[in-house]
This record gives sequence, C-alpha cells and structure tokens, in this order.
Amino acid sequence: MRDLLDEALAGVAARPTRLILTTLGTVLGIAALVGTIGLGQTAAGQITQRFDLAAATRVVVSPGDRADDQAAAELPWDAPERIKRLNGVDAVGSFSTLQVGEDLVRSVAGLDGQKDGHQLPILAGSPGLFDAVRSVLRTGRFFDSGHDQRADKVVVLGKHAAERLGINRVDSQPAVFIGDEAYTVIGILDSVVGRAELLDGVIMPNGTAKTAYQLKSPDAVEIRTQVGAAQLIAGQAPVAINPNQPESLQVDAPPTQGQVRRGVETDLNALFLLLGAVALLVGGLGIANVTLLSVLERVSEIGLRRALGAARRHVAGQFLVESVIVGFLGGLLGTAVGVLLTVIVSAVNDWTPLLDPRLAAGSPFLGAVIGLIAGTYPAWKASAIEPITALRGT
Repeated sequence: MRDLLDEALAGVAARPTRLILTTLGTVLGIAALVGTIGLGQTAAGQITQRFDLAAATRVVVSPGDRADDQAAAELPWDAPERIKRLNGVDAVGSFSTLQVGEDLVRSVAGLDGQKDGHQLPILAGSPGLFDAVRSVLRTGRFFDSGHDQRADKVVVLGKHAAERLGINRVDSQPAVFIGDEAYTVIGILDSVVGRAELLDGVIMPNGTAKTAYQLKSPDAVEIRTQVGAAQLIAGQAPVAINPNQPESLQVDAPPTQGQVRRGVETDLNALFLLLGAVALLVGGLGIANVTLLSVLERVSEIGLRRALGAARRHVAGQFLVESVIVGFLGGLLGTAVGVLLTVIVSAVNDWTPLLDPRLAAGSPFLGAVIGLIAGTYPAWKASAIEPITALRGT
C-alpha cells in the first residue's frame, strides 16, 4: 500500500501544471456546491431577523363560503371591539367594498347635467382600519369614531385617487361628488400595507356607508398583531367574533417563520444545486479525460512495470489512486473556496454565516469519490495493456 501511494503521488506531482488544470473542474464544482448550500442556509437564517413584520403580523377574518341551502355568514359590526380584547392584538378595523352602481366620482359638481367623472373604488372602514393596515397620511387626517357615529359625509382619498381627481391638499376643505352627493375630503393616504386598493379608492366611515349605501355588514376584519402572535390570534379571532359557529369564518394568517425559512432554503438549494451538479460533472469528465491521456502517454512505463512483475490490479490501483488524489485535492480546495465565498457574501450583507459542518467535512471526500468514478475507465484501460505490446511500441 505504501508503494502504491508513493507511485501515485509521484505520478500526480510529476506534472504540476496538468494537476492544476485537472483539479480546476472539481474545485469549481465543489465550490459551487458548498457555496450555494452555505448561502442558502445563511439566507434562510436571516428570515428570523429580516422577516417582513407587516406580513408576519397581519391576520384577515372574512365570512367563509357557505352551502347553497345555508344563509351566508356575516361579520358583526362590533367584530373589531371583540377582537381588540384579545391579548396580542395591536390594531383592528373593518373593511368593505361598496356597490355604488353607476355613480362616478368627480371633484366638481356636474354642470348642465354633465356626468363626466372617474369610476373609482368606493370603500368603507372603521376608524381602526387605518392603524391596522399601517396607513401613512400624505396630508390631512383620518376620520374618527365621531364621524362614524354621526354618519358624517367625509372621506379619505388614496393617493392615486387624489391624483386622478386633481386634489393635493385638504386645508381648503375640498369636496368630491359620488354621484350627486358631496363628501368633504379630510385626508389623503400616502401608503398602506396589505390593502393596496385603499390607495386607489375613496374611503368613508362605516356609519356613512350604512346611510348612503345600506351597507349591512363588513366584508372583512383587518388585524395587526404583535410579533409572534399571529398564529394565536388566527385561532382565537373566529371564536371571539362568532362563538357559536367559528367555523363559518375564514381566517387568512401568515405562515410560520419556520415554514418560510424552509421554503427559502429549499428554493435556493433547488436552484443552485443544479449548477453545482453540472460543474461537478464537468470536473469528473476533466479528470477522466486527463487520466486517460496520461495512460496513453505512459504506455511504455506501464509495459515496463508489467514486464517487471506488476499485476493488472497494481497498474489499475495506481491510476485509481491518482484520480482519487486529484479529486480529493479539488474537493479540498473547492470546499475552502465555497466556505470563503459564504463568509464574504455574509460579511458584505451584514449576515451571520451559516453552514452545516457535515457539508464542509464531507465535500473533500465527495471530490475523492468523483475522482474514483472518473478514473475507473482509464484505470481499466491501463490494466489491459500487455507488456509485449507496450514495449514493442516504444
């Protein structure tokens, strides 16, 4: 065994340039494998720290689908107050889309029967809706419980609706007309999270919607929970709203962070592992080609060894060990490059690098296995050379 290792090391070291070029494919393959898995694990590990809090804390409750022979479930008007009592709720409000028929929205009253206007979404909500969807005002104010109880004809415009209506300030108390009814604009939204339609619509209080459009019940309840409480609230909210038939309500809750992390890691690994596998295949083919070329160049050496008494297994073993050494060196260097790549990318993005130590420890041996597989055919080819044929050709 010692002689076999000595001969294999001598054969590998005899051509250093070829050794470098041969190991390059394996280096790239193992580096791609280690780097992509390491970056996938690292990126997935950041989900806990960089998880979108807006999505992680949003829960939406709406009426569930009912059978044809059953009455449709409705949300009670006091659903926000019932949910607000739950521990872990930061804000809650109701949301509805109004059916206004052919009523158009315009910023000035029609003259001489003029009906030109914009077909904008007309929405309704409770005062807590704006806090629940993390609304930010561009100007003005939100309507409050007083506006709701009195059914005041006031509205808040989304920024896109305000642009279409040509309204950019509220200090002069501008009005918009929905159909023939005038509503005072008291605020303009700049951004929201979770309800993008608010930016395109005209939002009025629930009390105003009841009077003007006979709104019977809210379409949905928006809940903003504390971090980590979304799953708990998702289970408690239907019971709080309808304790007799909580199953009649549909709850939309964010996935757990563990599920998101696993999804991110799976997607990244599936995407990049294919690239690593291709690079490993190229590296294995490179080892096979160079080893086969080495066999052809060393025919006389093989013939001499066979004439001096070396058996077929000795010749095949030498070339197999050479291939394993080349593959192991490529795997070792590739692992170092992959780990270094993971650390550098993590440092640039201010991440905490994560890498399974079993991957780093096993990758060099994976390179050795690739070398073993790649060297099998050249080794068999070398062992098949007859001494008389080899010596006759020199």
